[in-house]
Amino acid sequence: MQRRRVRMILVLMAAAAASLQMQAQSAAYPRMAPLDQYLMANRNAEIALARSAAPPSISDHAEVMVLGTSGFEVAVPGTNHFVCIVERSWNAAIGAPEYWNPKIRSPNCFNEAAAKSYLPIELMKTRLLLAGKSPAQVLAAVQTAFDQKKLPALEPGAMCYMMSKNGYLNDQAGHWHPHVMIFLPLAMSKTWGANLPGSPVLSSDDVSDRLTVFMIPVARWSDGSPDSNPRS
Repeated sequence: MQRRRVRMILVLMAAAAASLQMQAQSAAYPRMAPLDQYLMANRNAEIALARSAAPPSISDHAEVMVLGTSGFEVAVPGTNHFVCIVERSWNAAIGAPEYWNPKIRSPNCFNEAAAKSYLPIELMKTRLLLAGKSPAQVLAAVQTAFDQKKLPALEPGAMCYMMSKNGYLNDQAGHWHPHVMIFLPLAMSKTWGANLPGSPVLSSDDVSDRLTVFMIPVARWSDGSPDSNPRS
């Protein structure tokens, strides 16, 4: 009985600590930072970071987009229909603790299906935010675009590589683990057995983007070096 009480106290303390940490993060990033904190001064460095999302056999031939003052713009044309970019913090859900974290740099390399049907959502959000729209206004605009068929339906086979050891996904995960992401219509997690004990598949429902993201960790980073840390 005493052991159960101790375990319960420890669980409650851990939950309280996690809550305080999230509150601290929200306080740390309450609003958009000056734009130059999100931009990368060295354009070639951003191109290299974007390419690091996927193995060179893919990313060396991909189109690369970089963030400019009004949105993402093509920096290098591609020949294999992949598109590599470095995502910024606002790709997270509105209200997320690190929505405005200027340190976030998430290299992604999208295949053709994702470049055609997922990437336009991200490009639209970025363009509107940099034009001065609030997150709530961006959310409303995206939903209207979906309803009016101005954003394309998610294409079958949409996926991307996130295998860069130099990325920074958030303050907790750092570059996390090399993984691939697969985009499917909303609420299909159960059909994949995602997030169940022992399952290698993780998933997250993105209601505002009307899709579910499946994440599958892989053994090596894009440069071929092994992921030496156990999955966490």
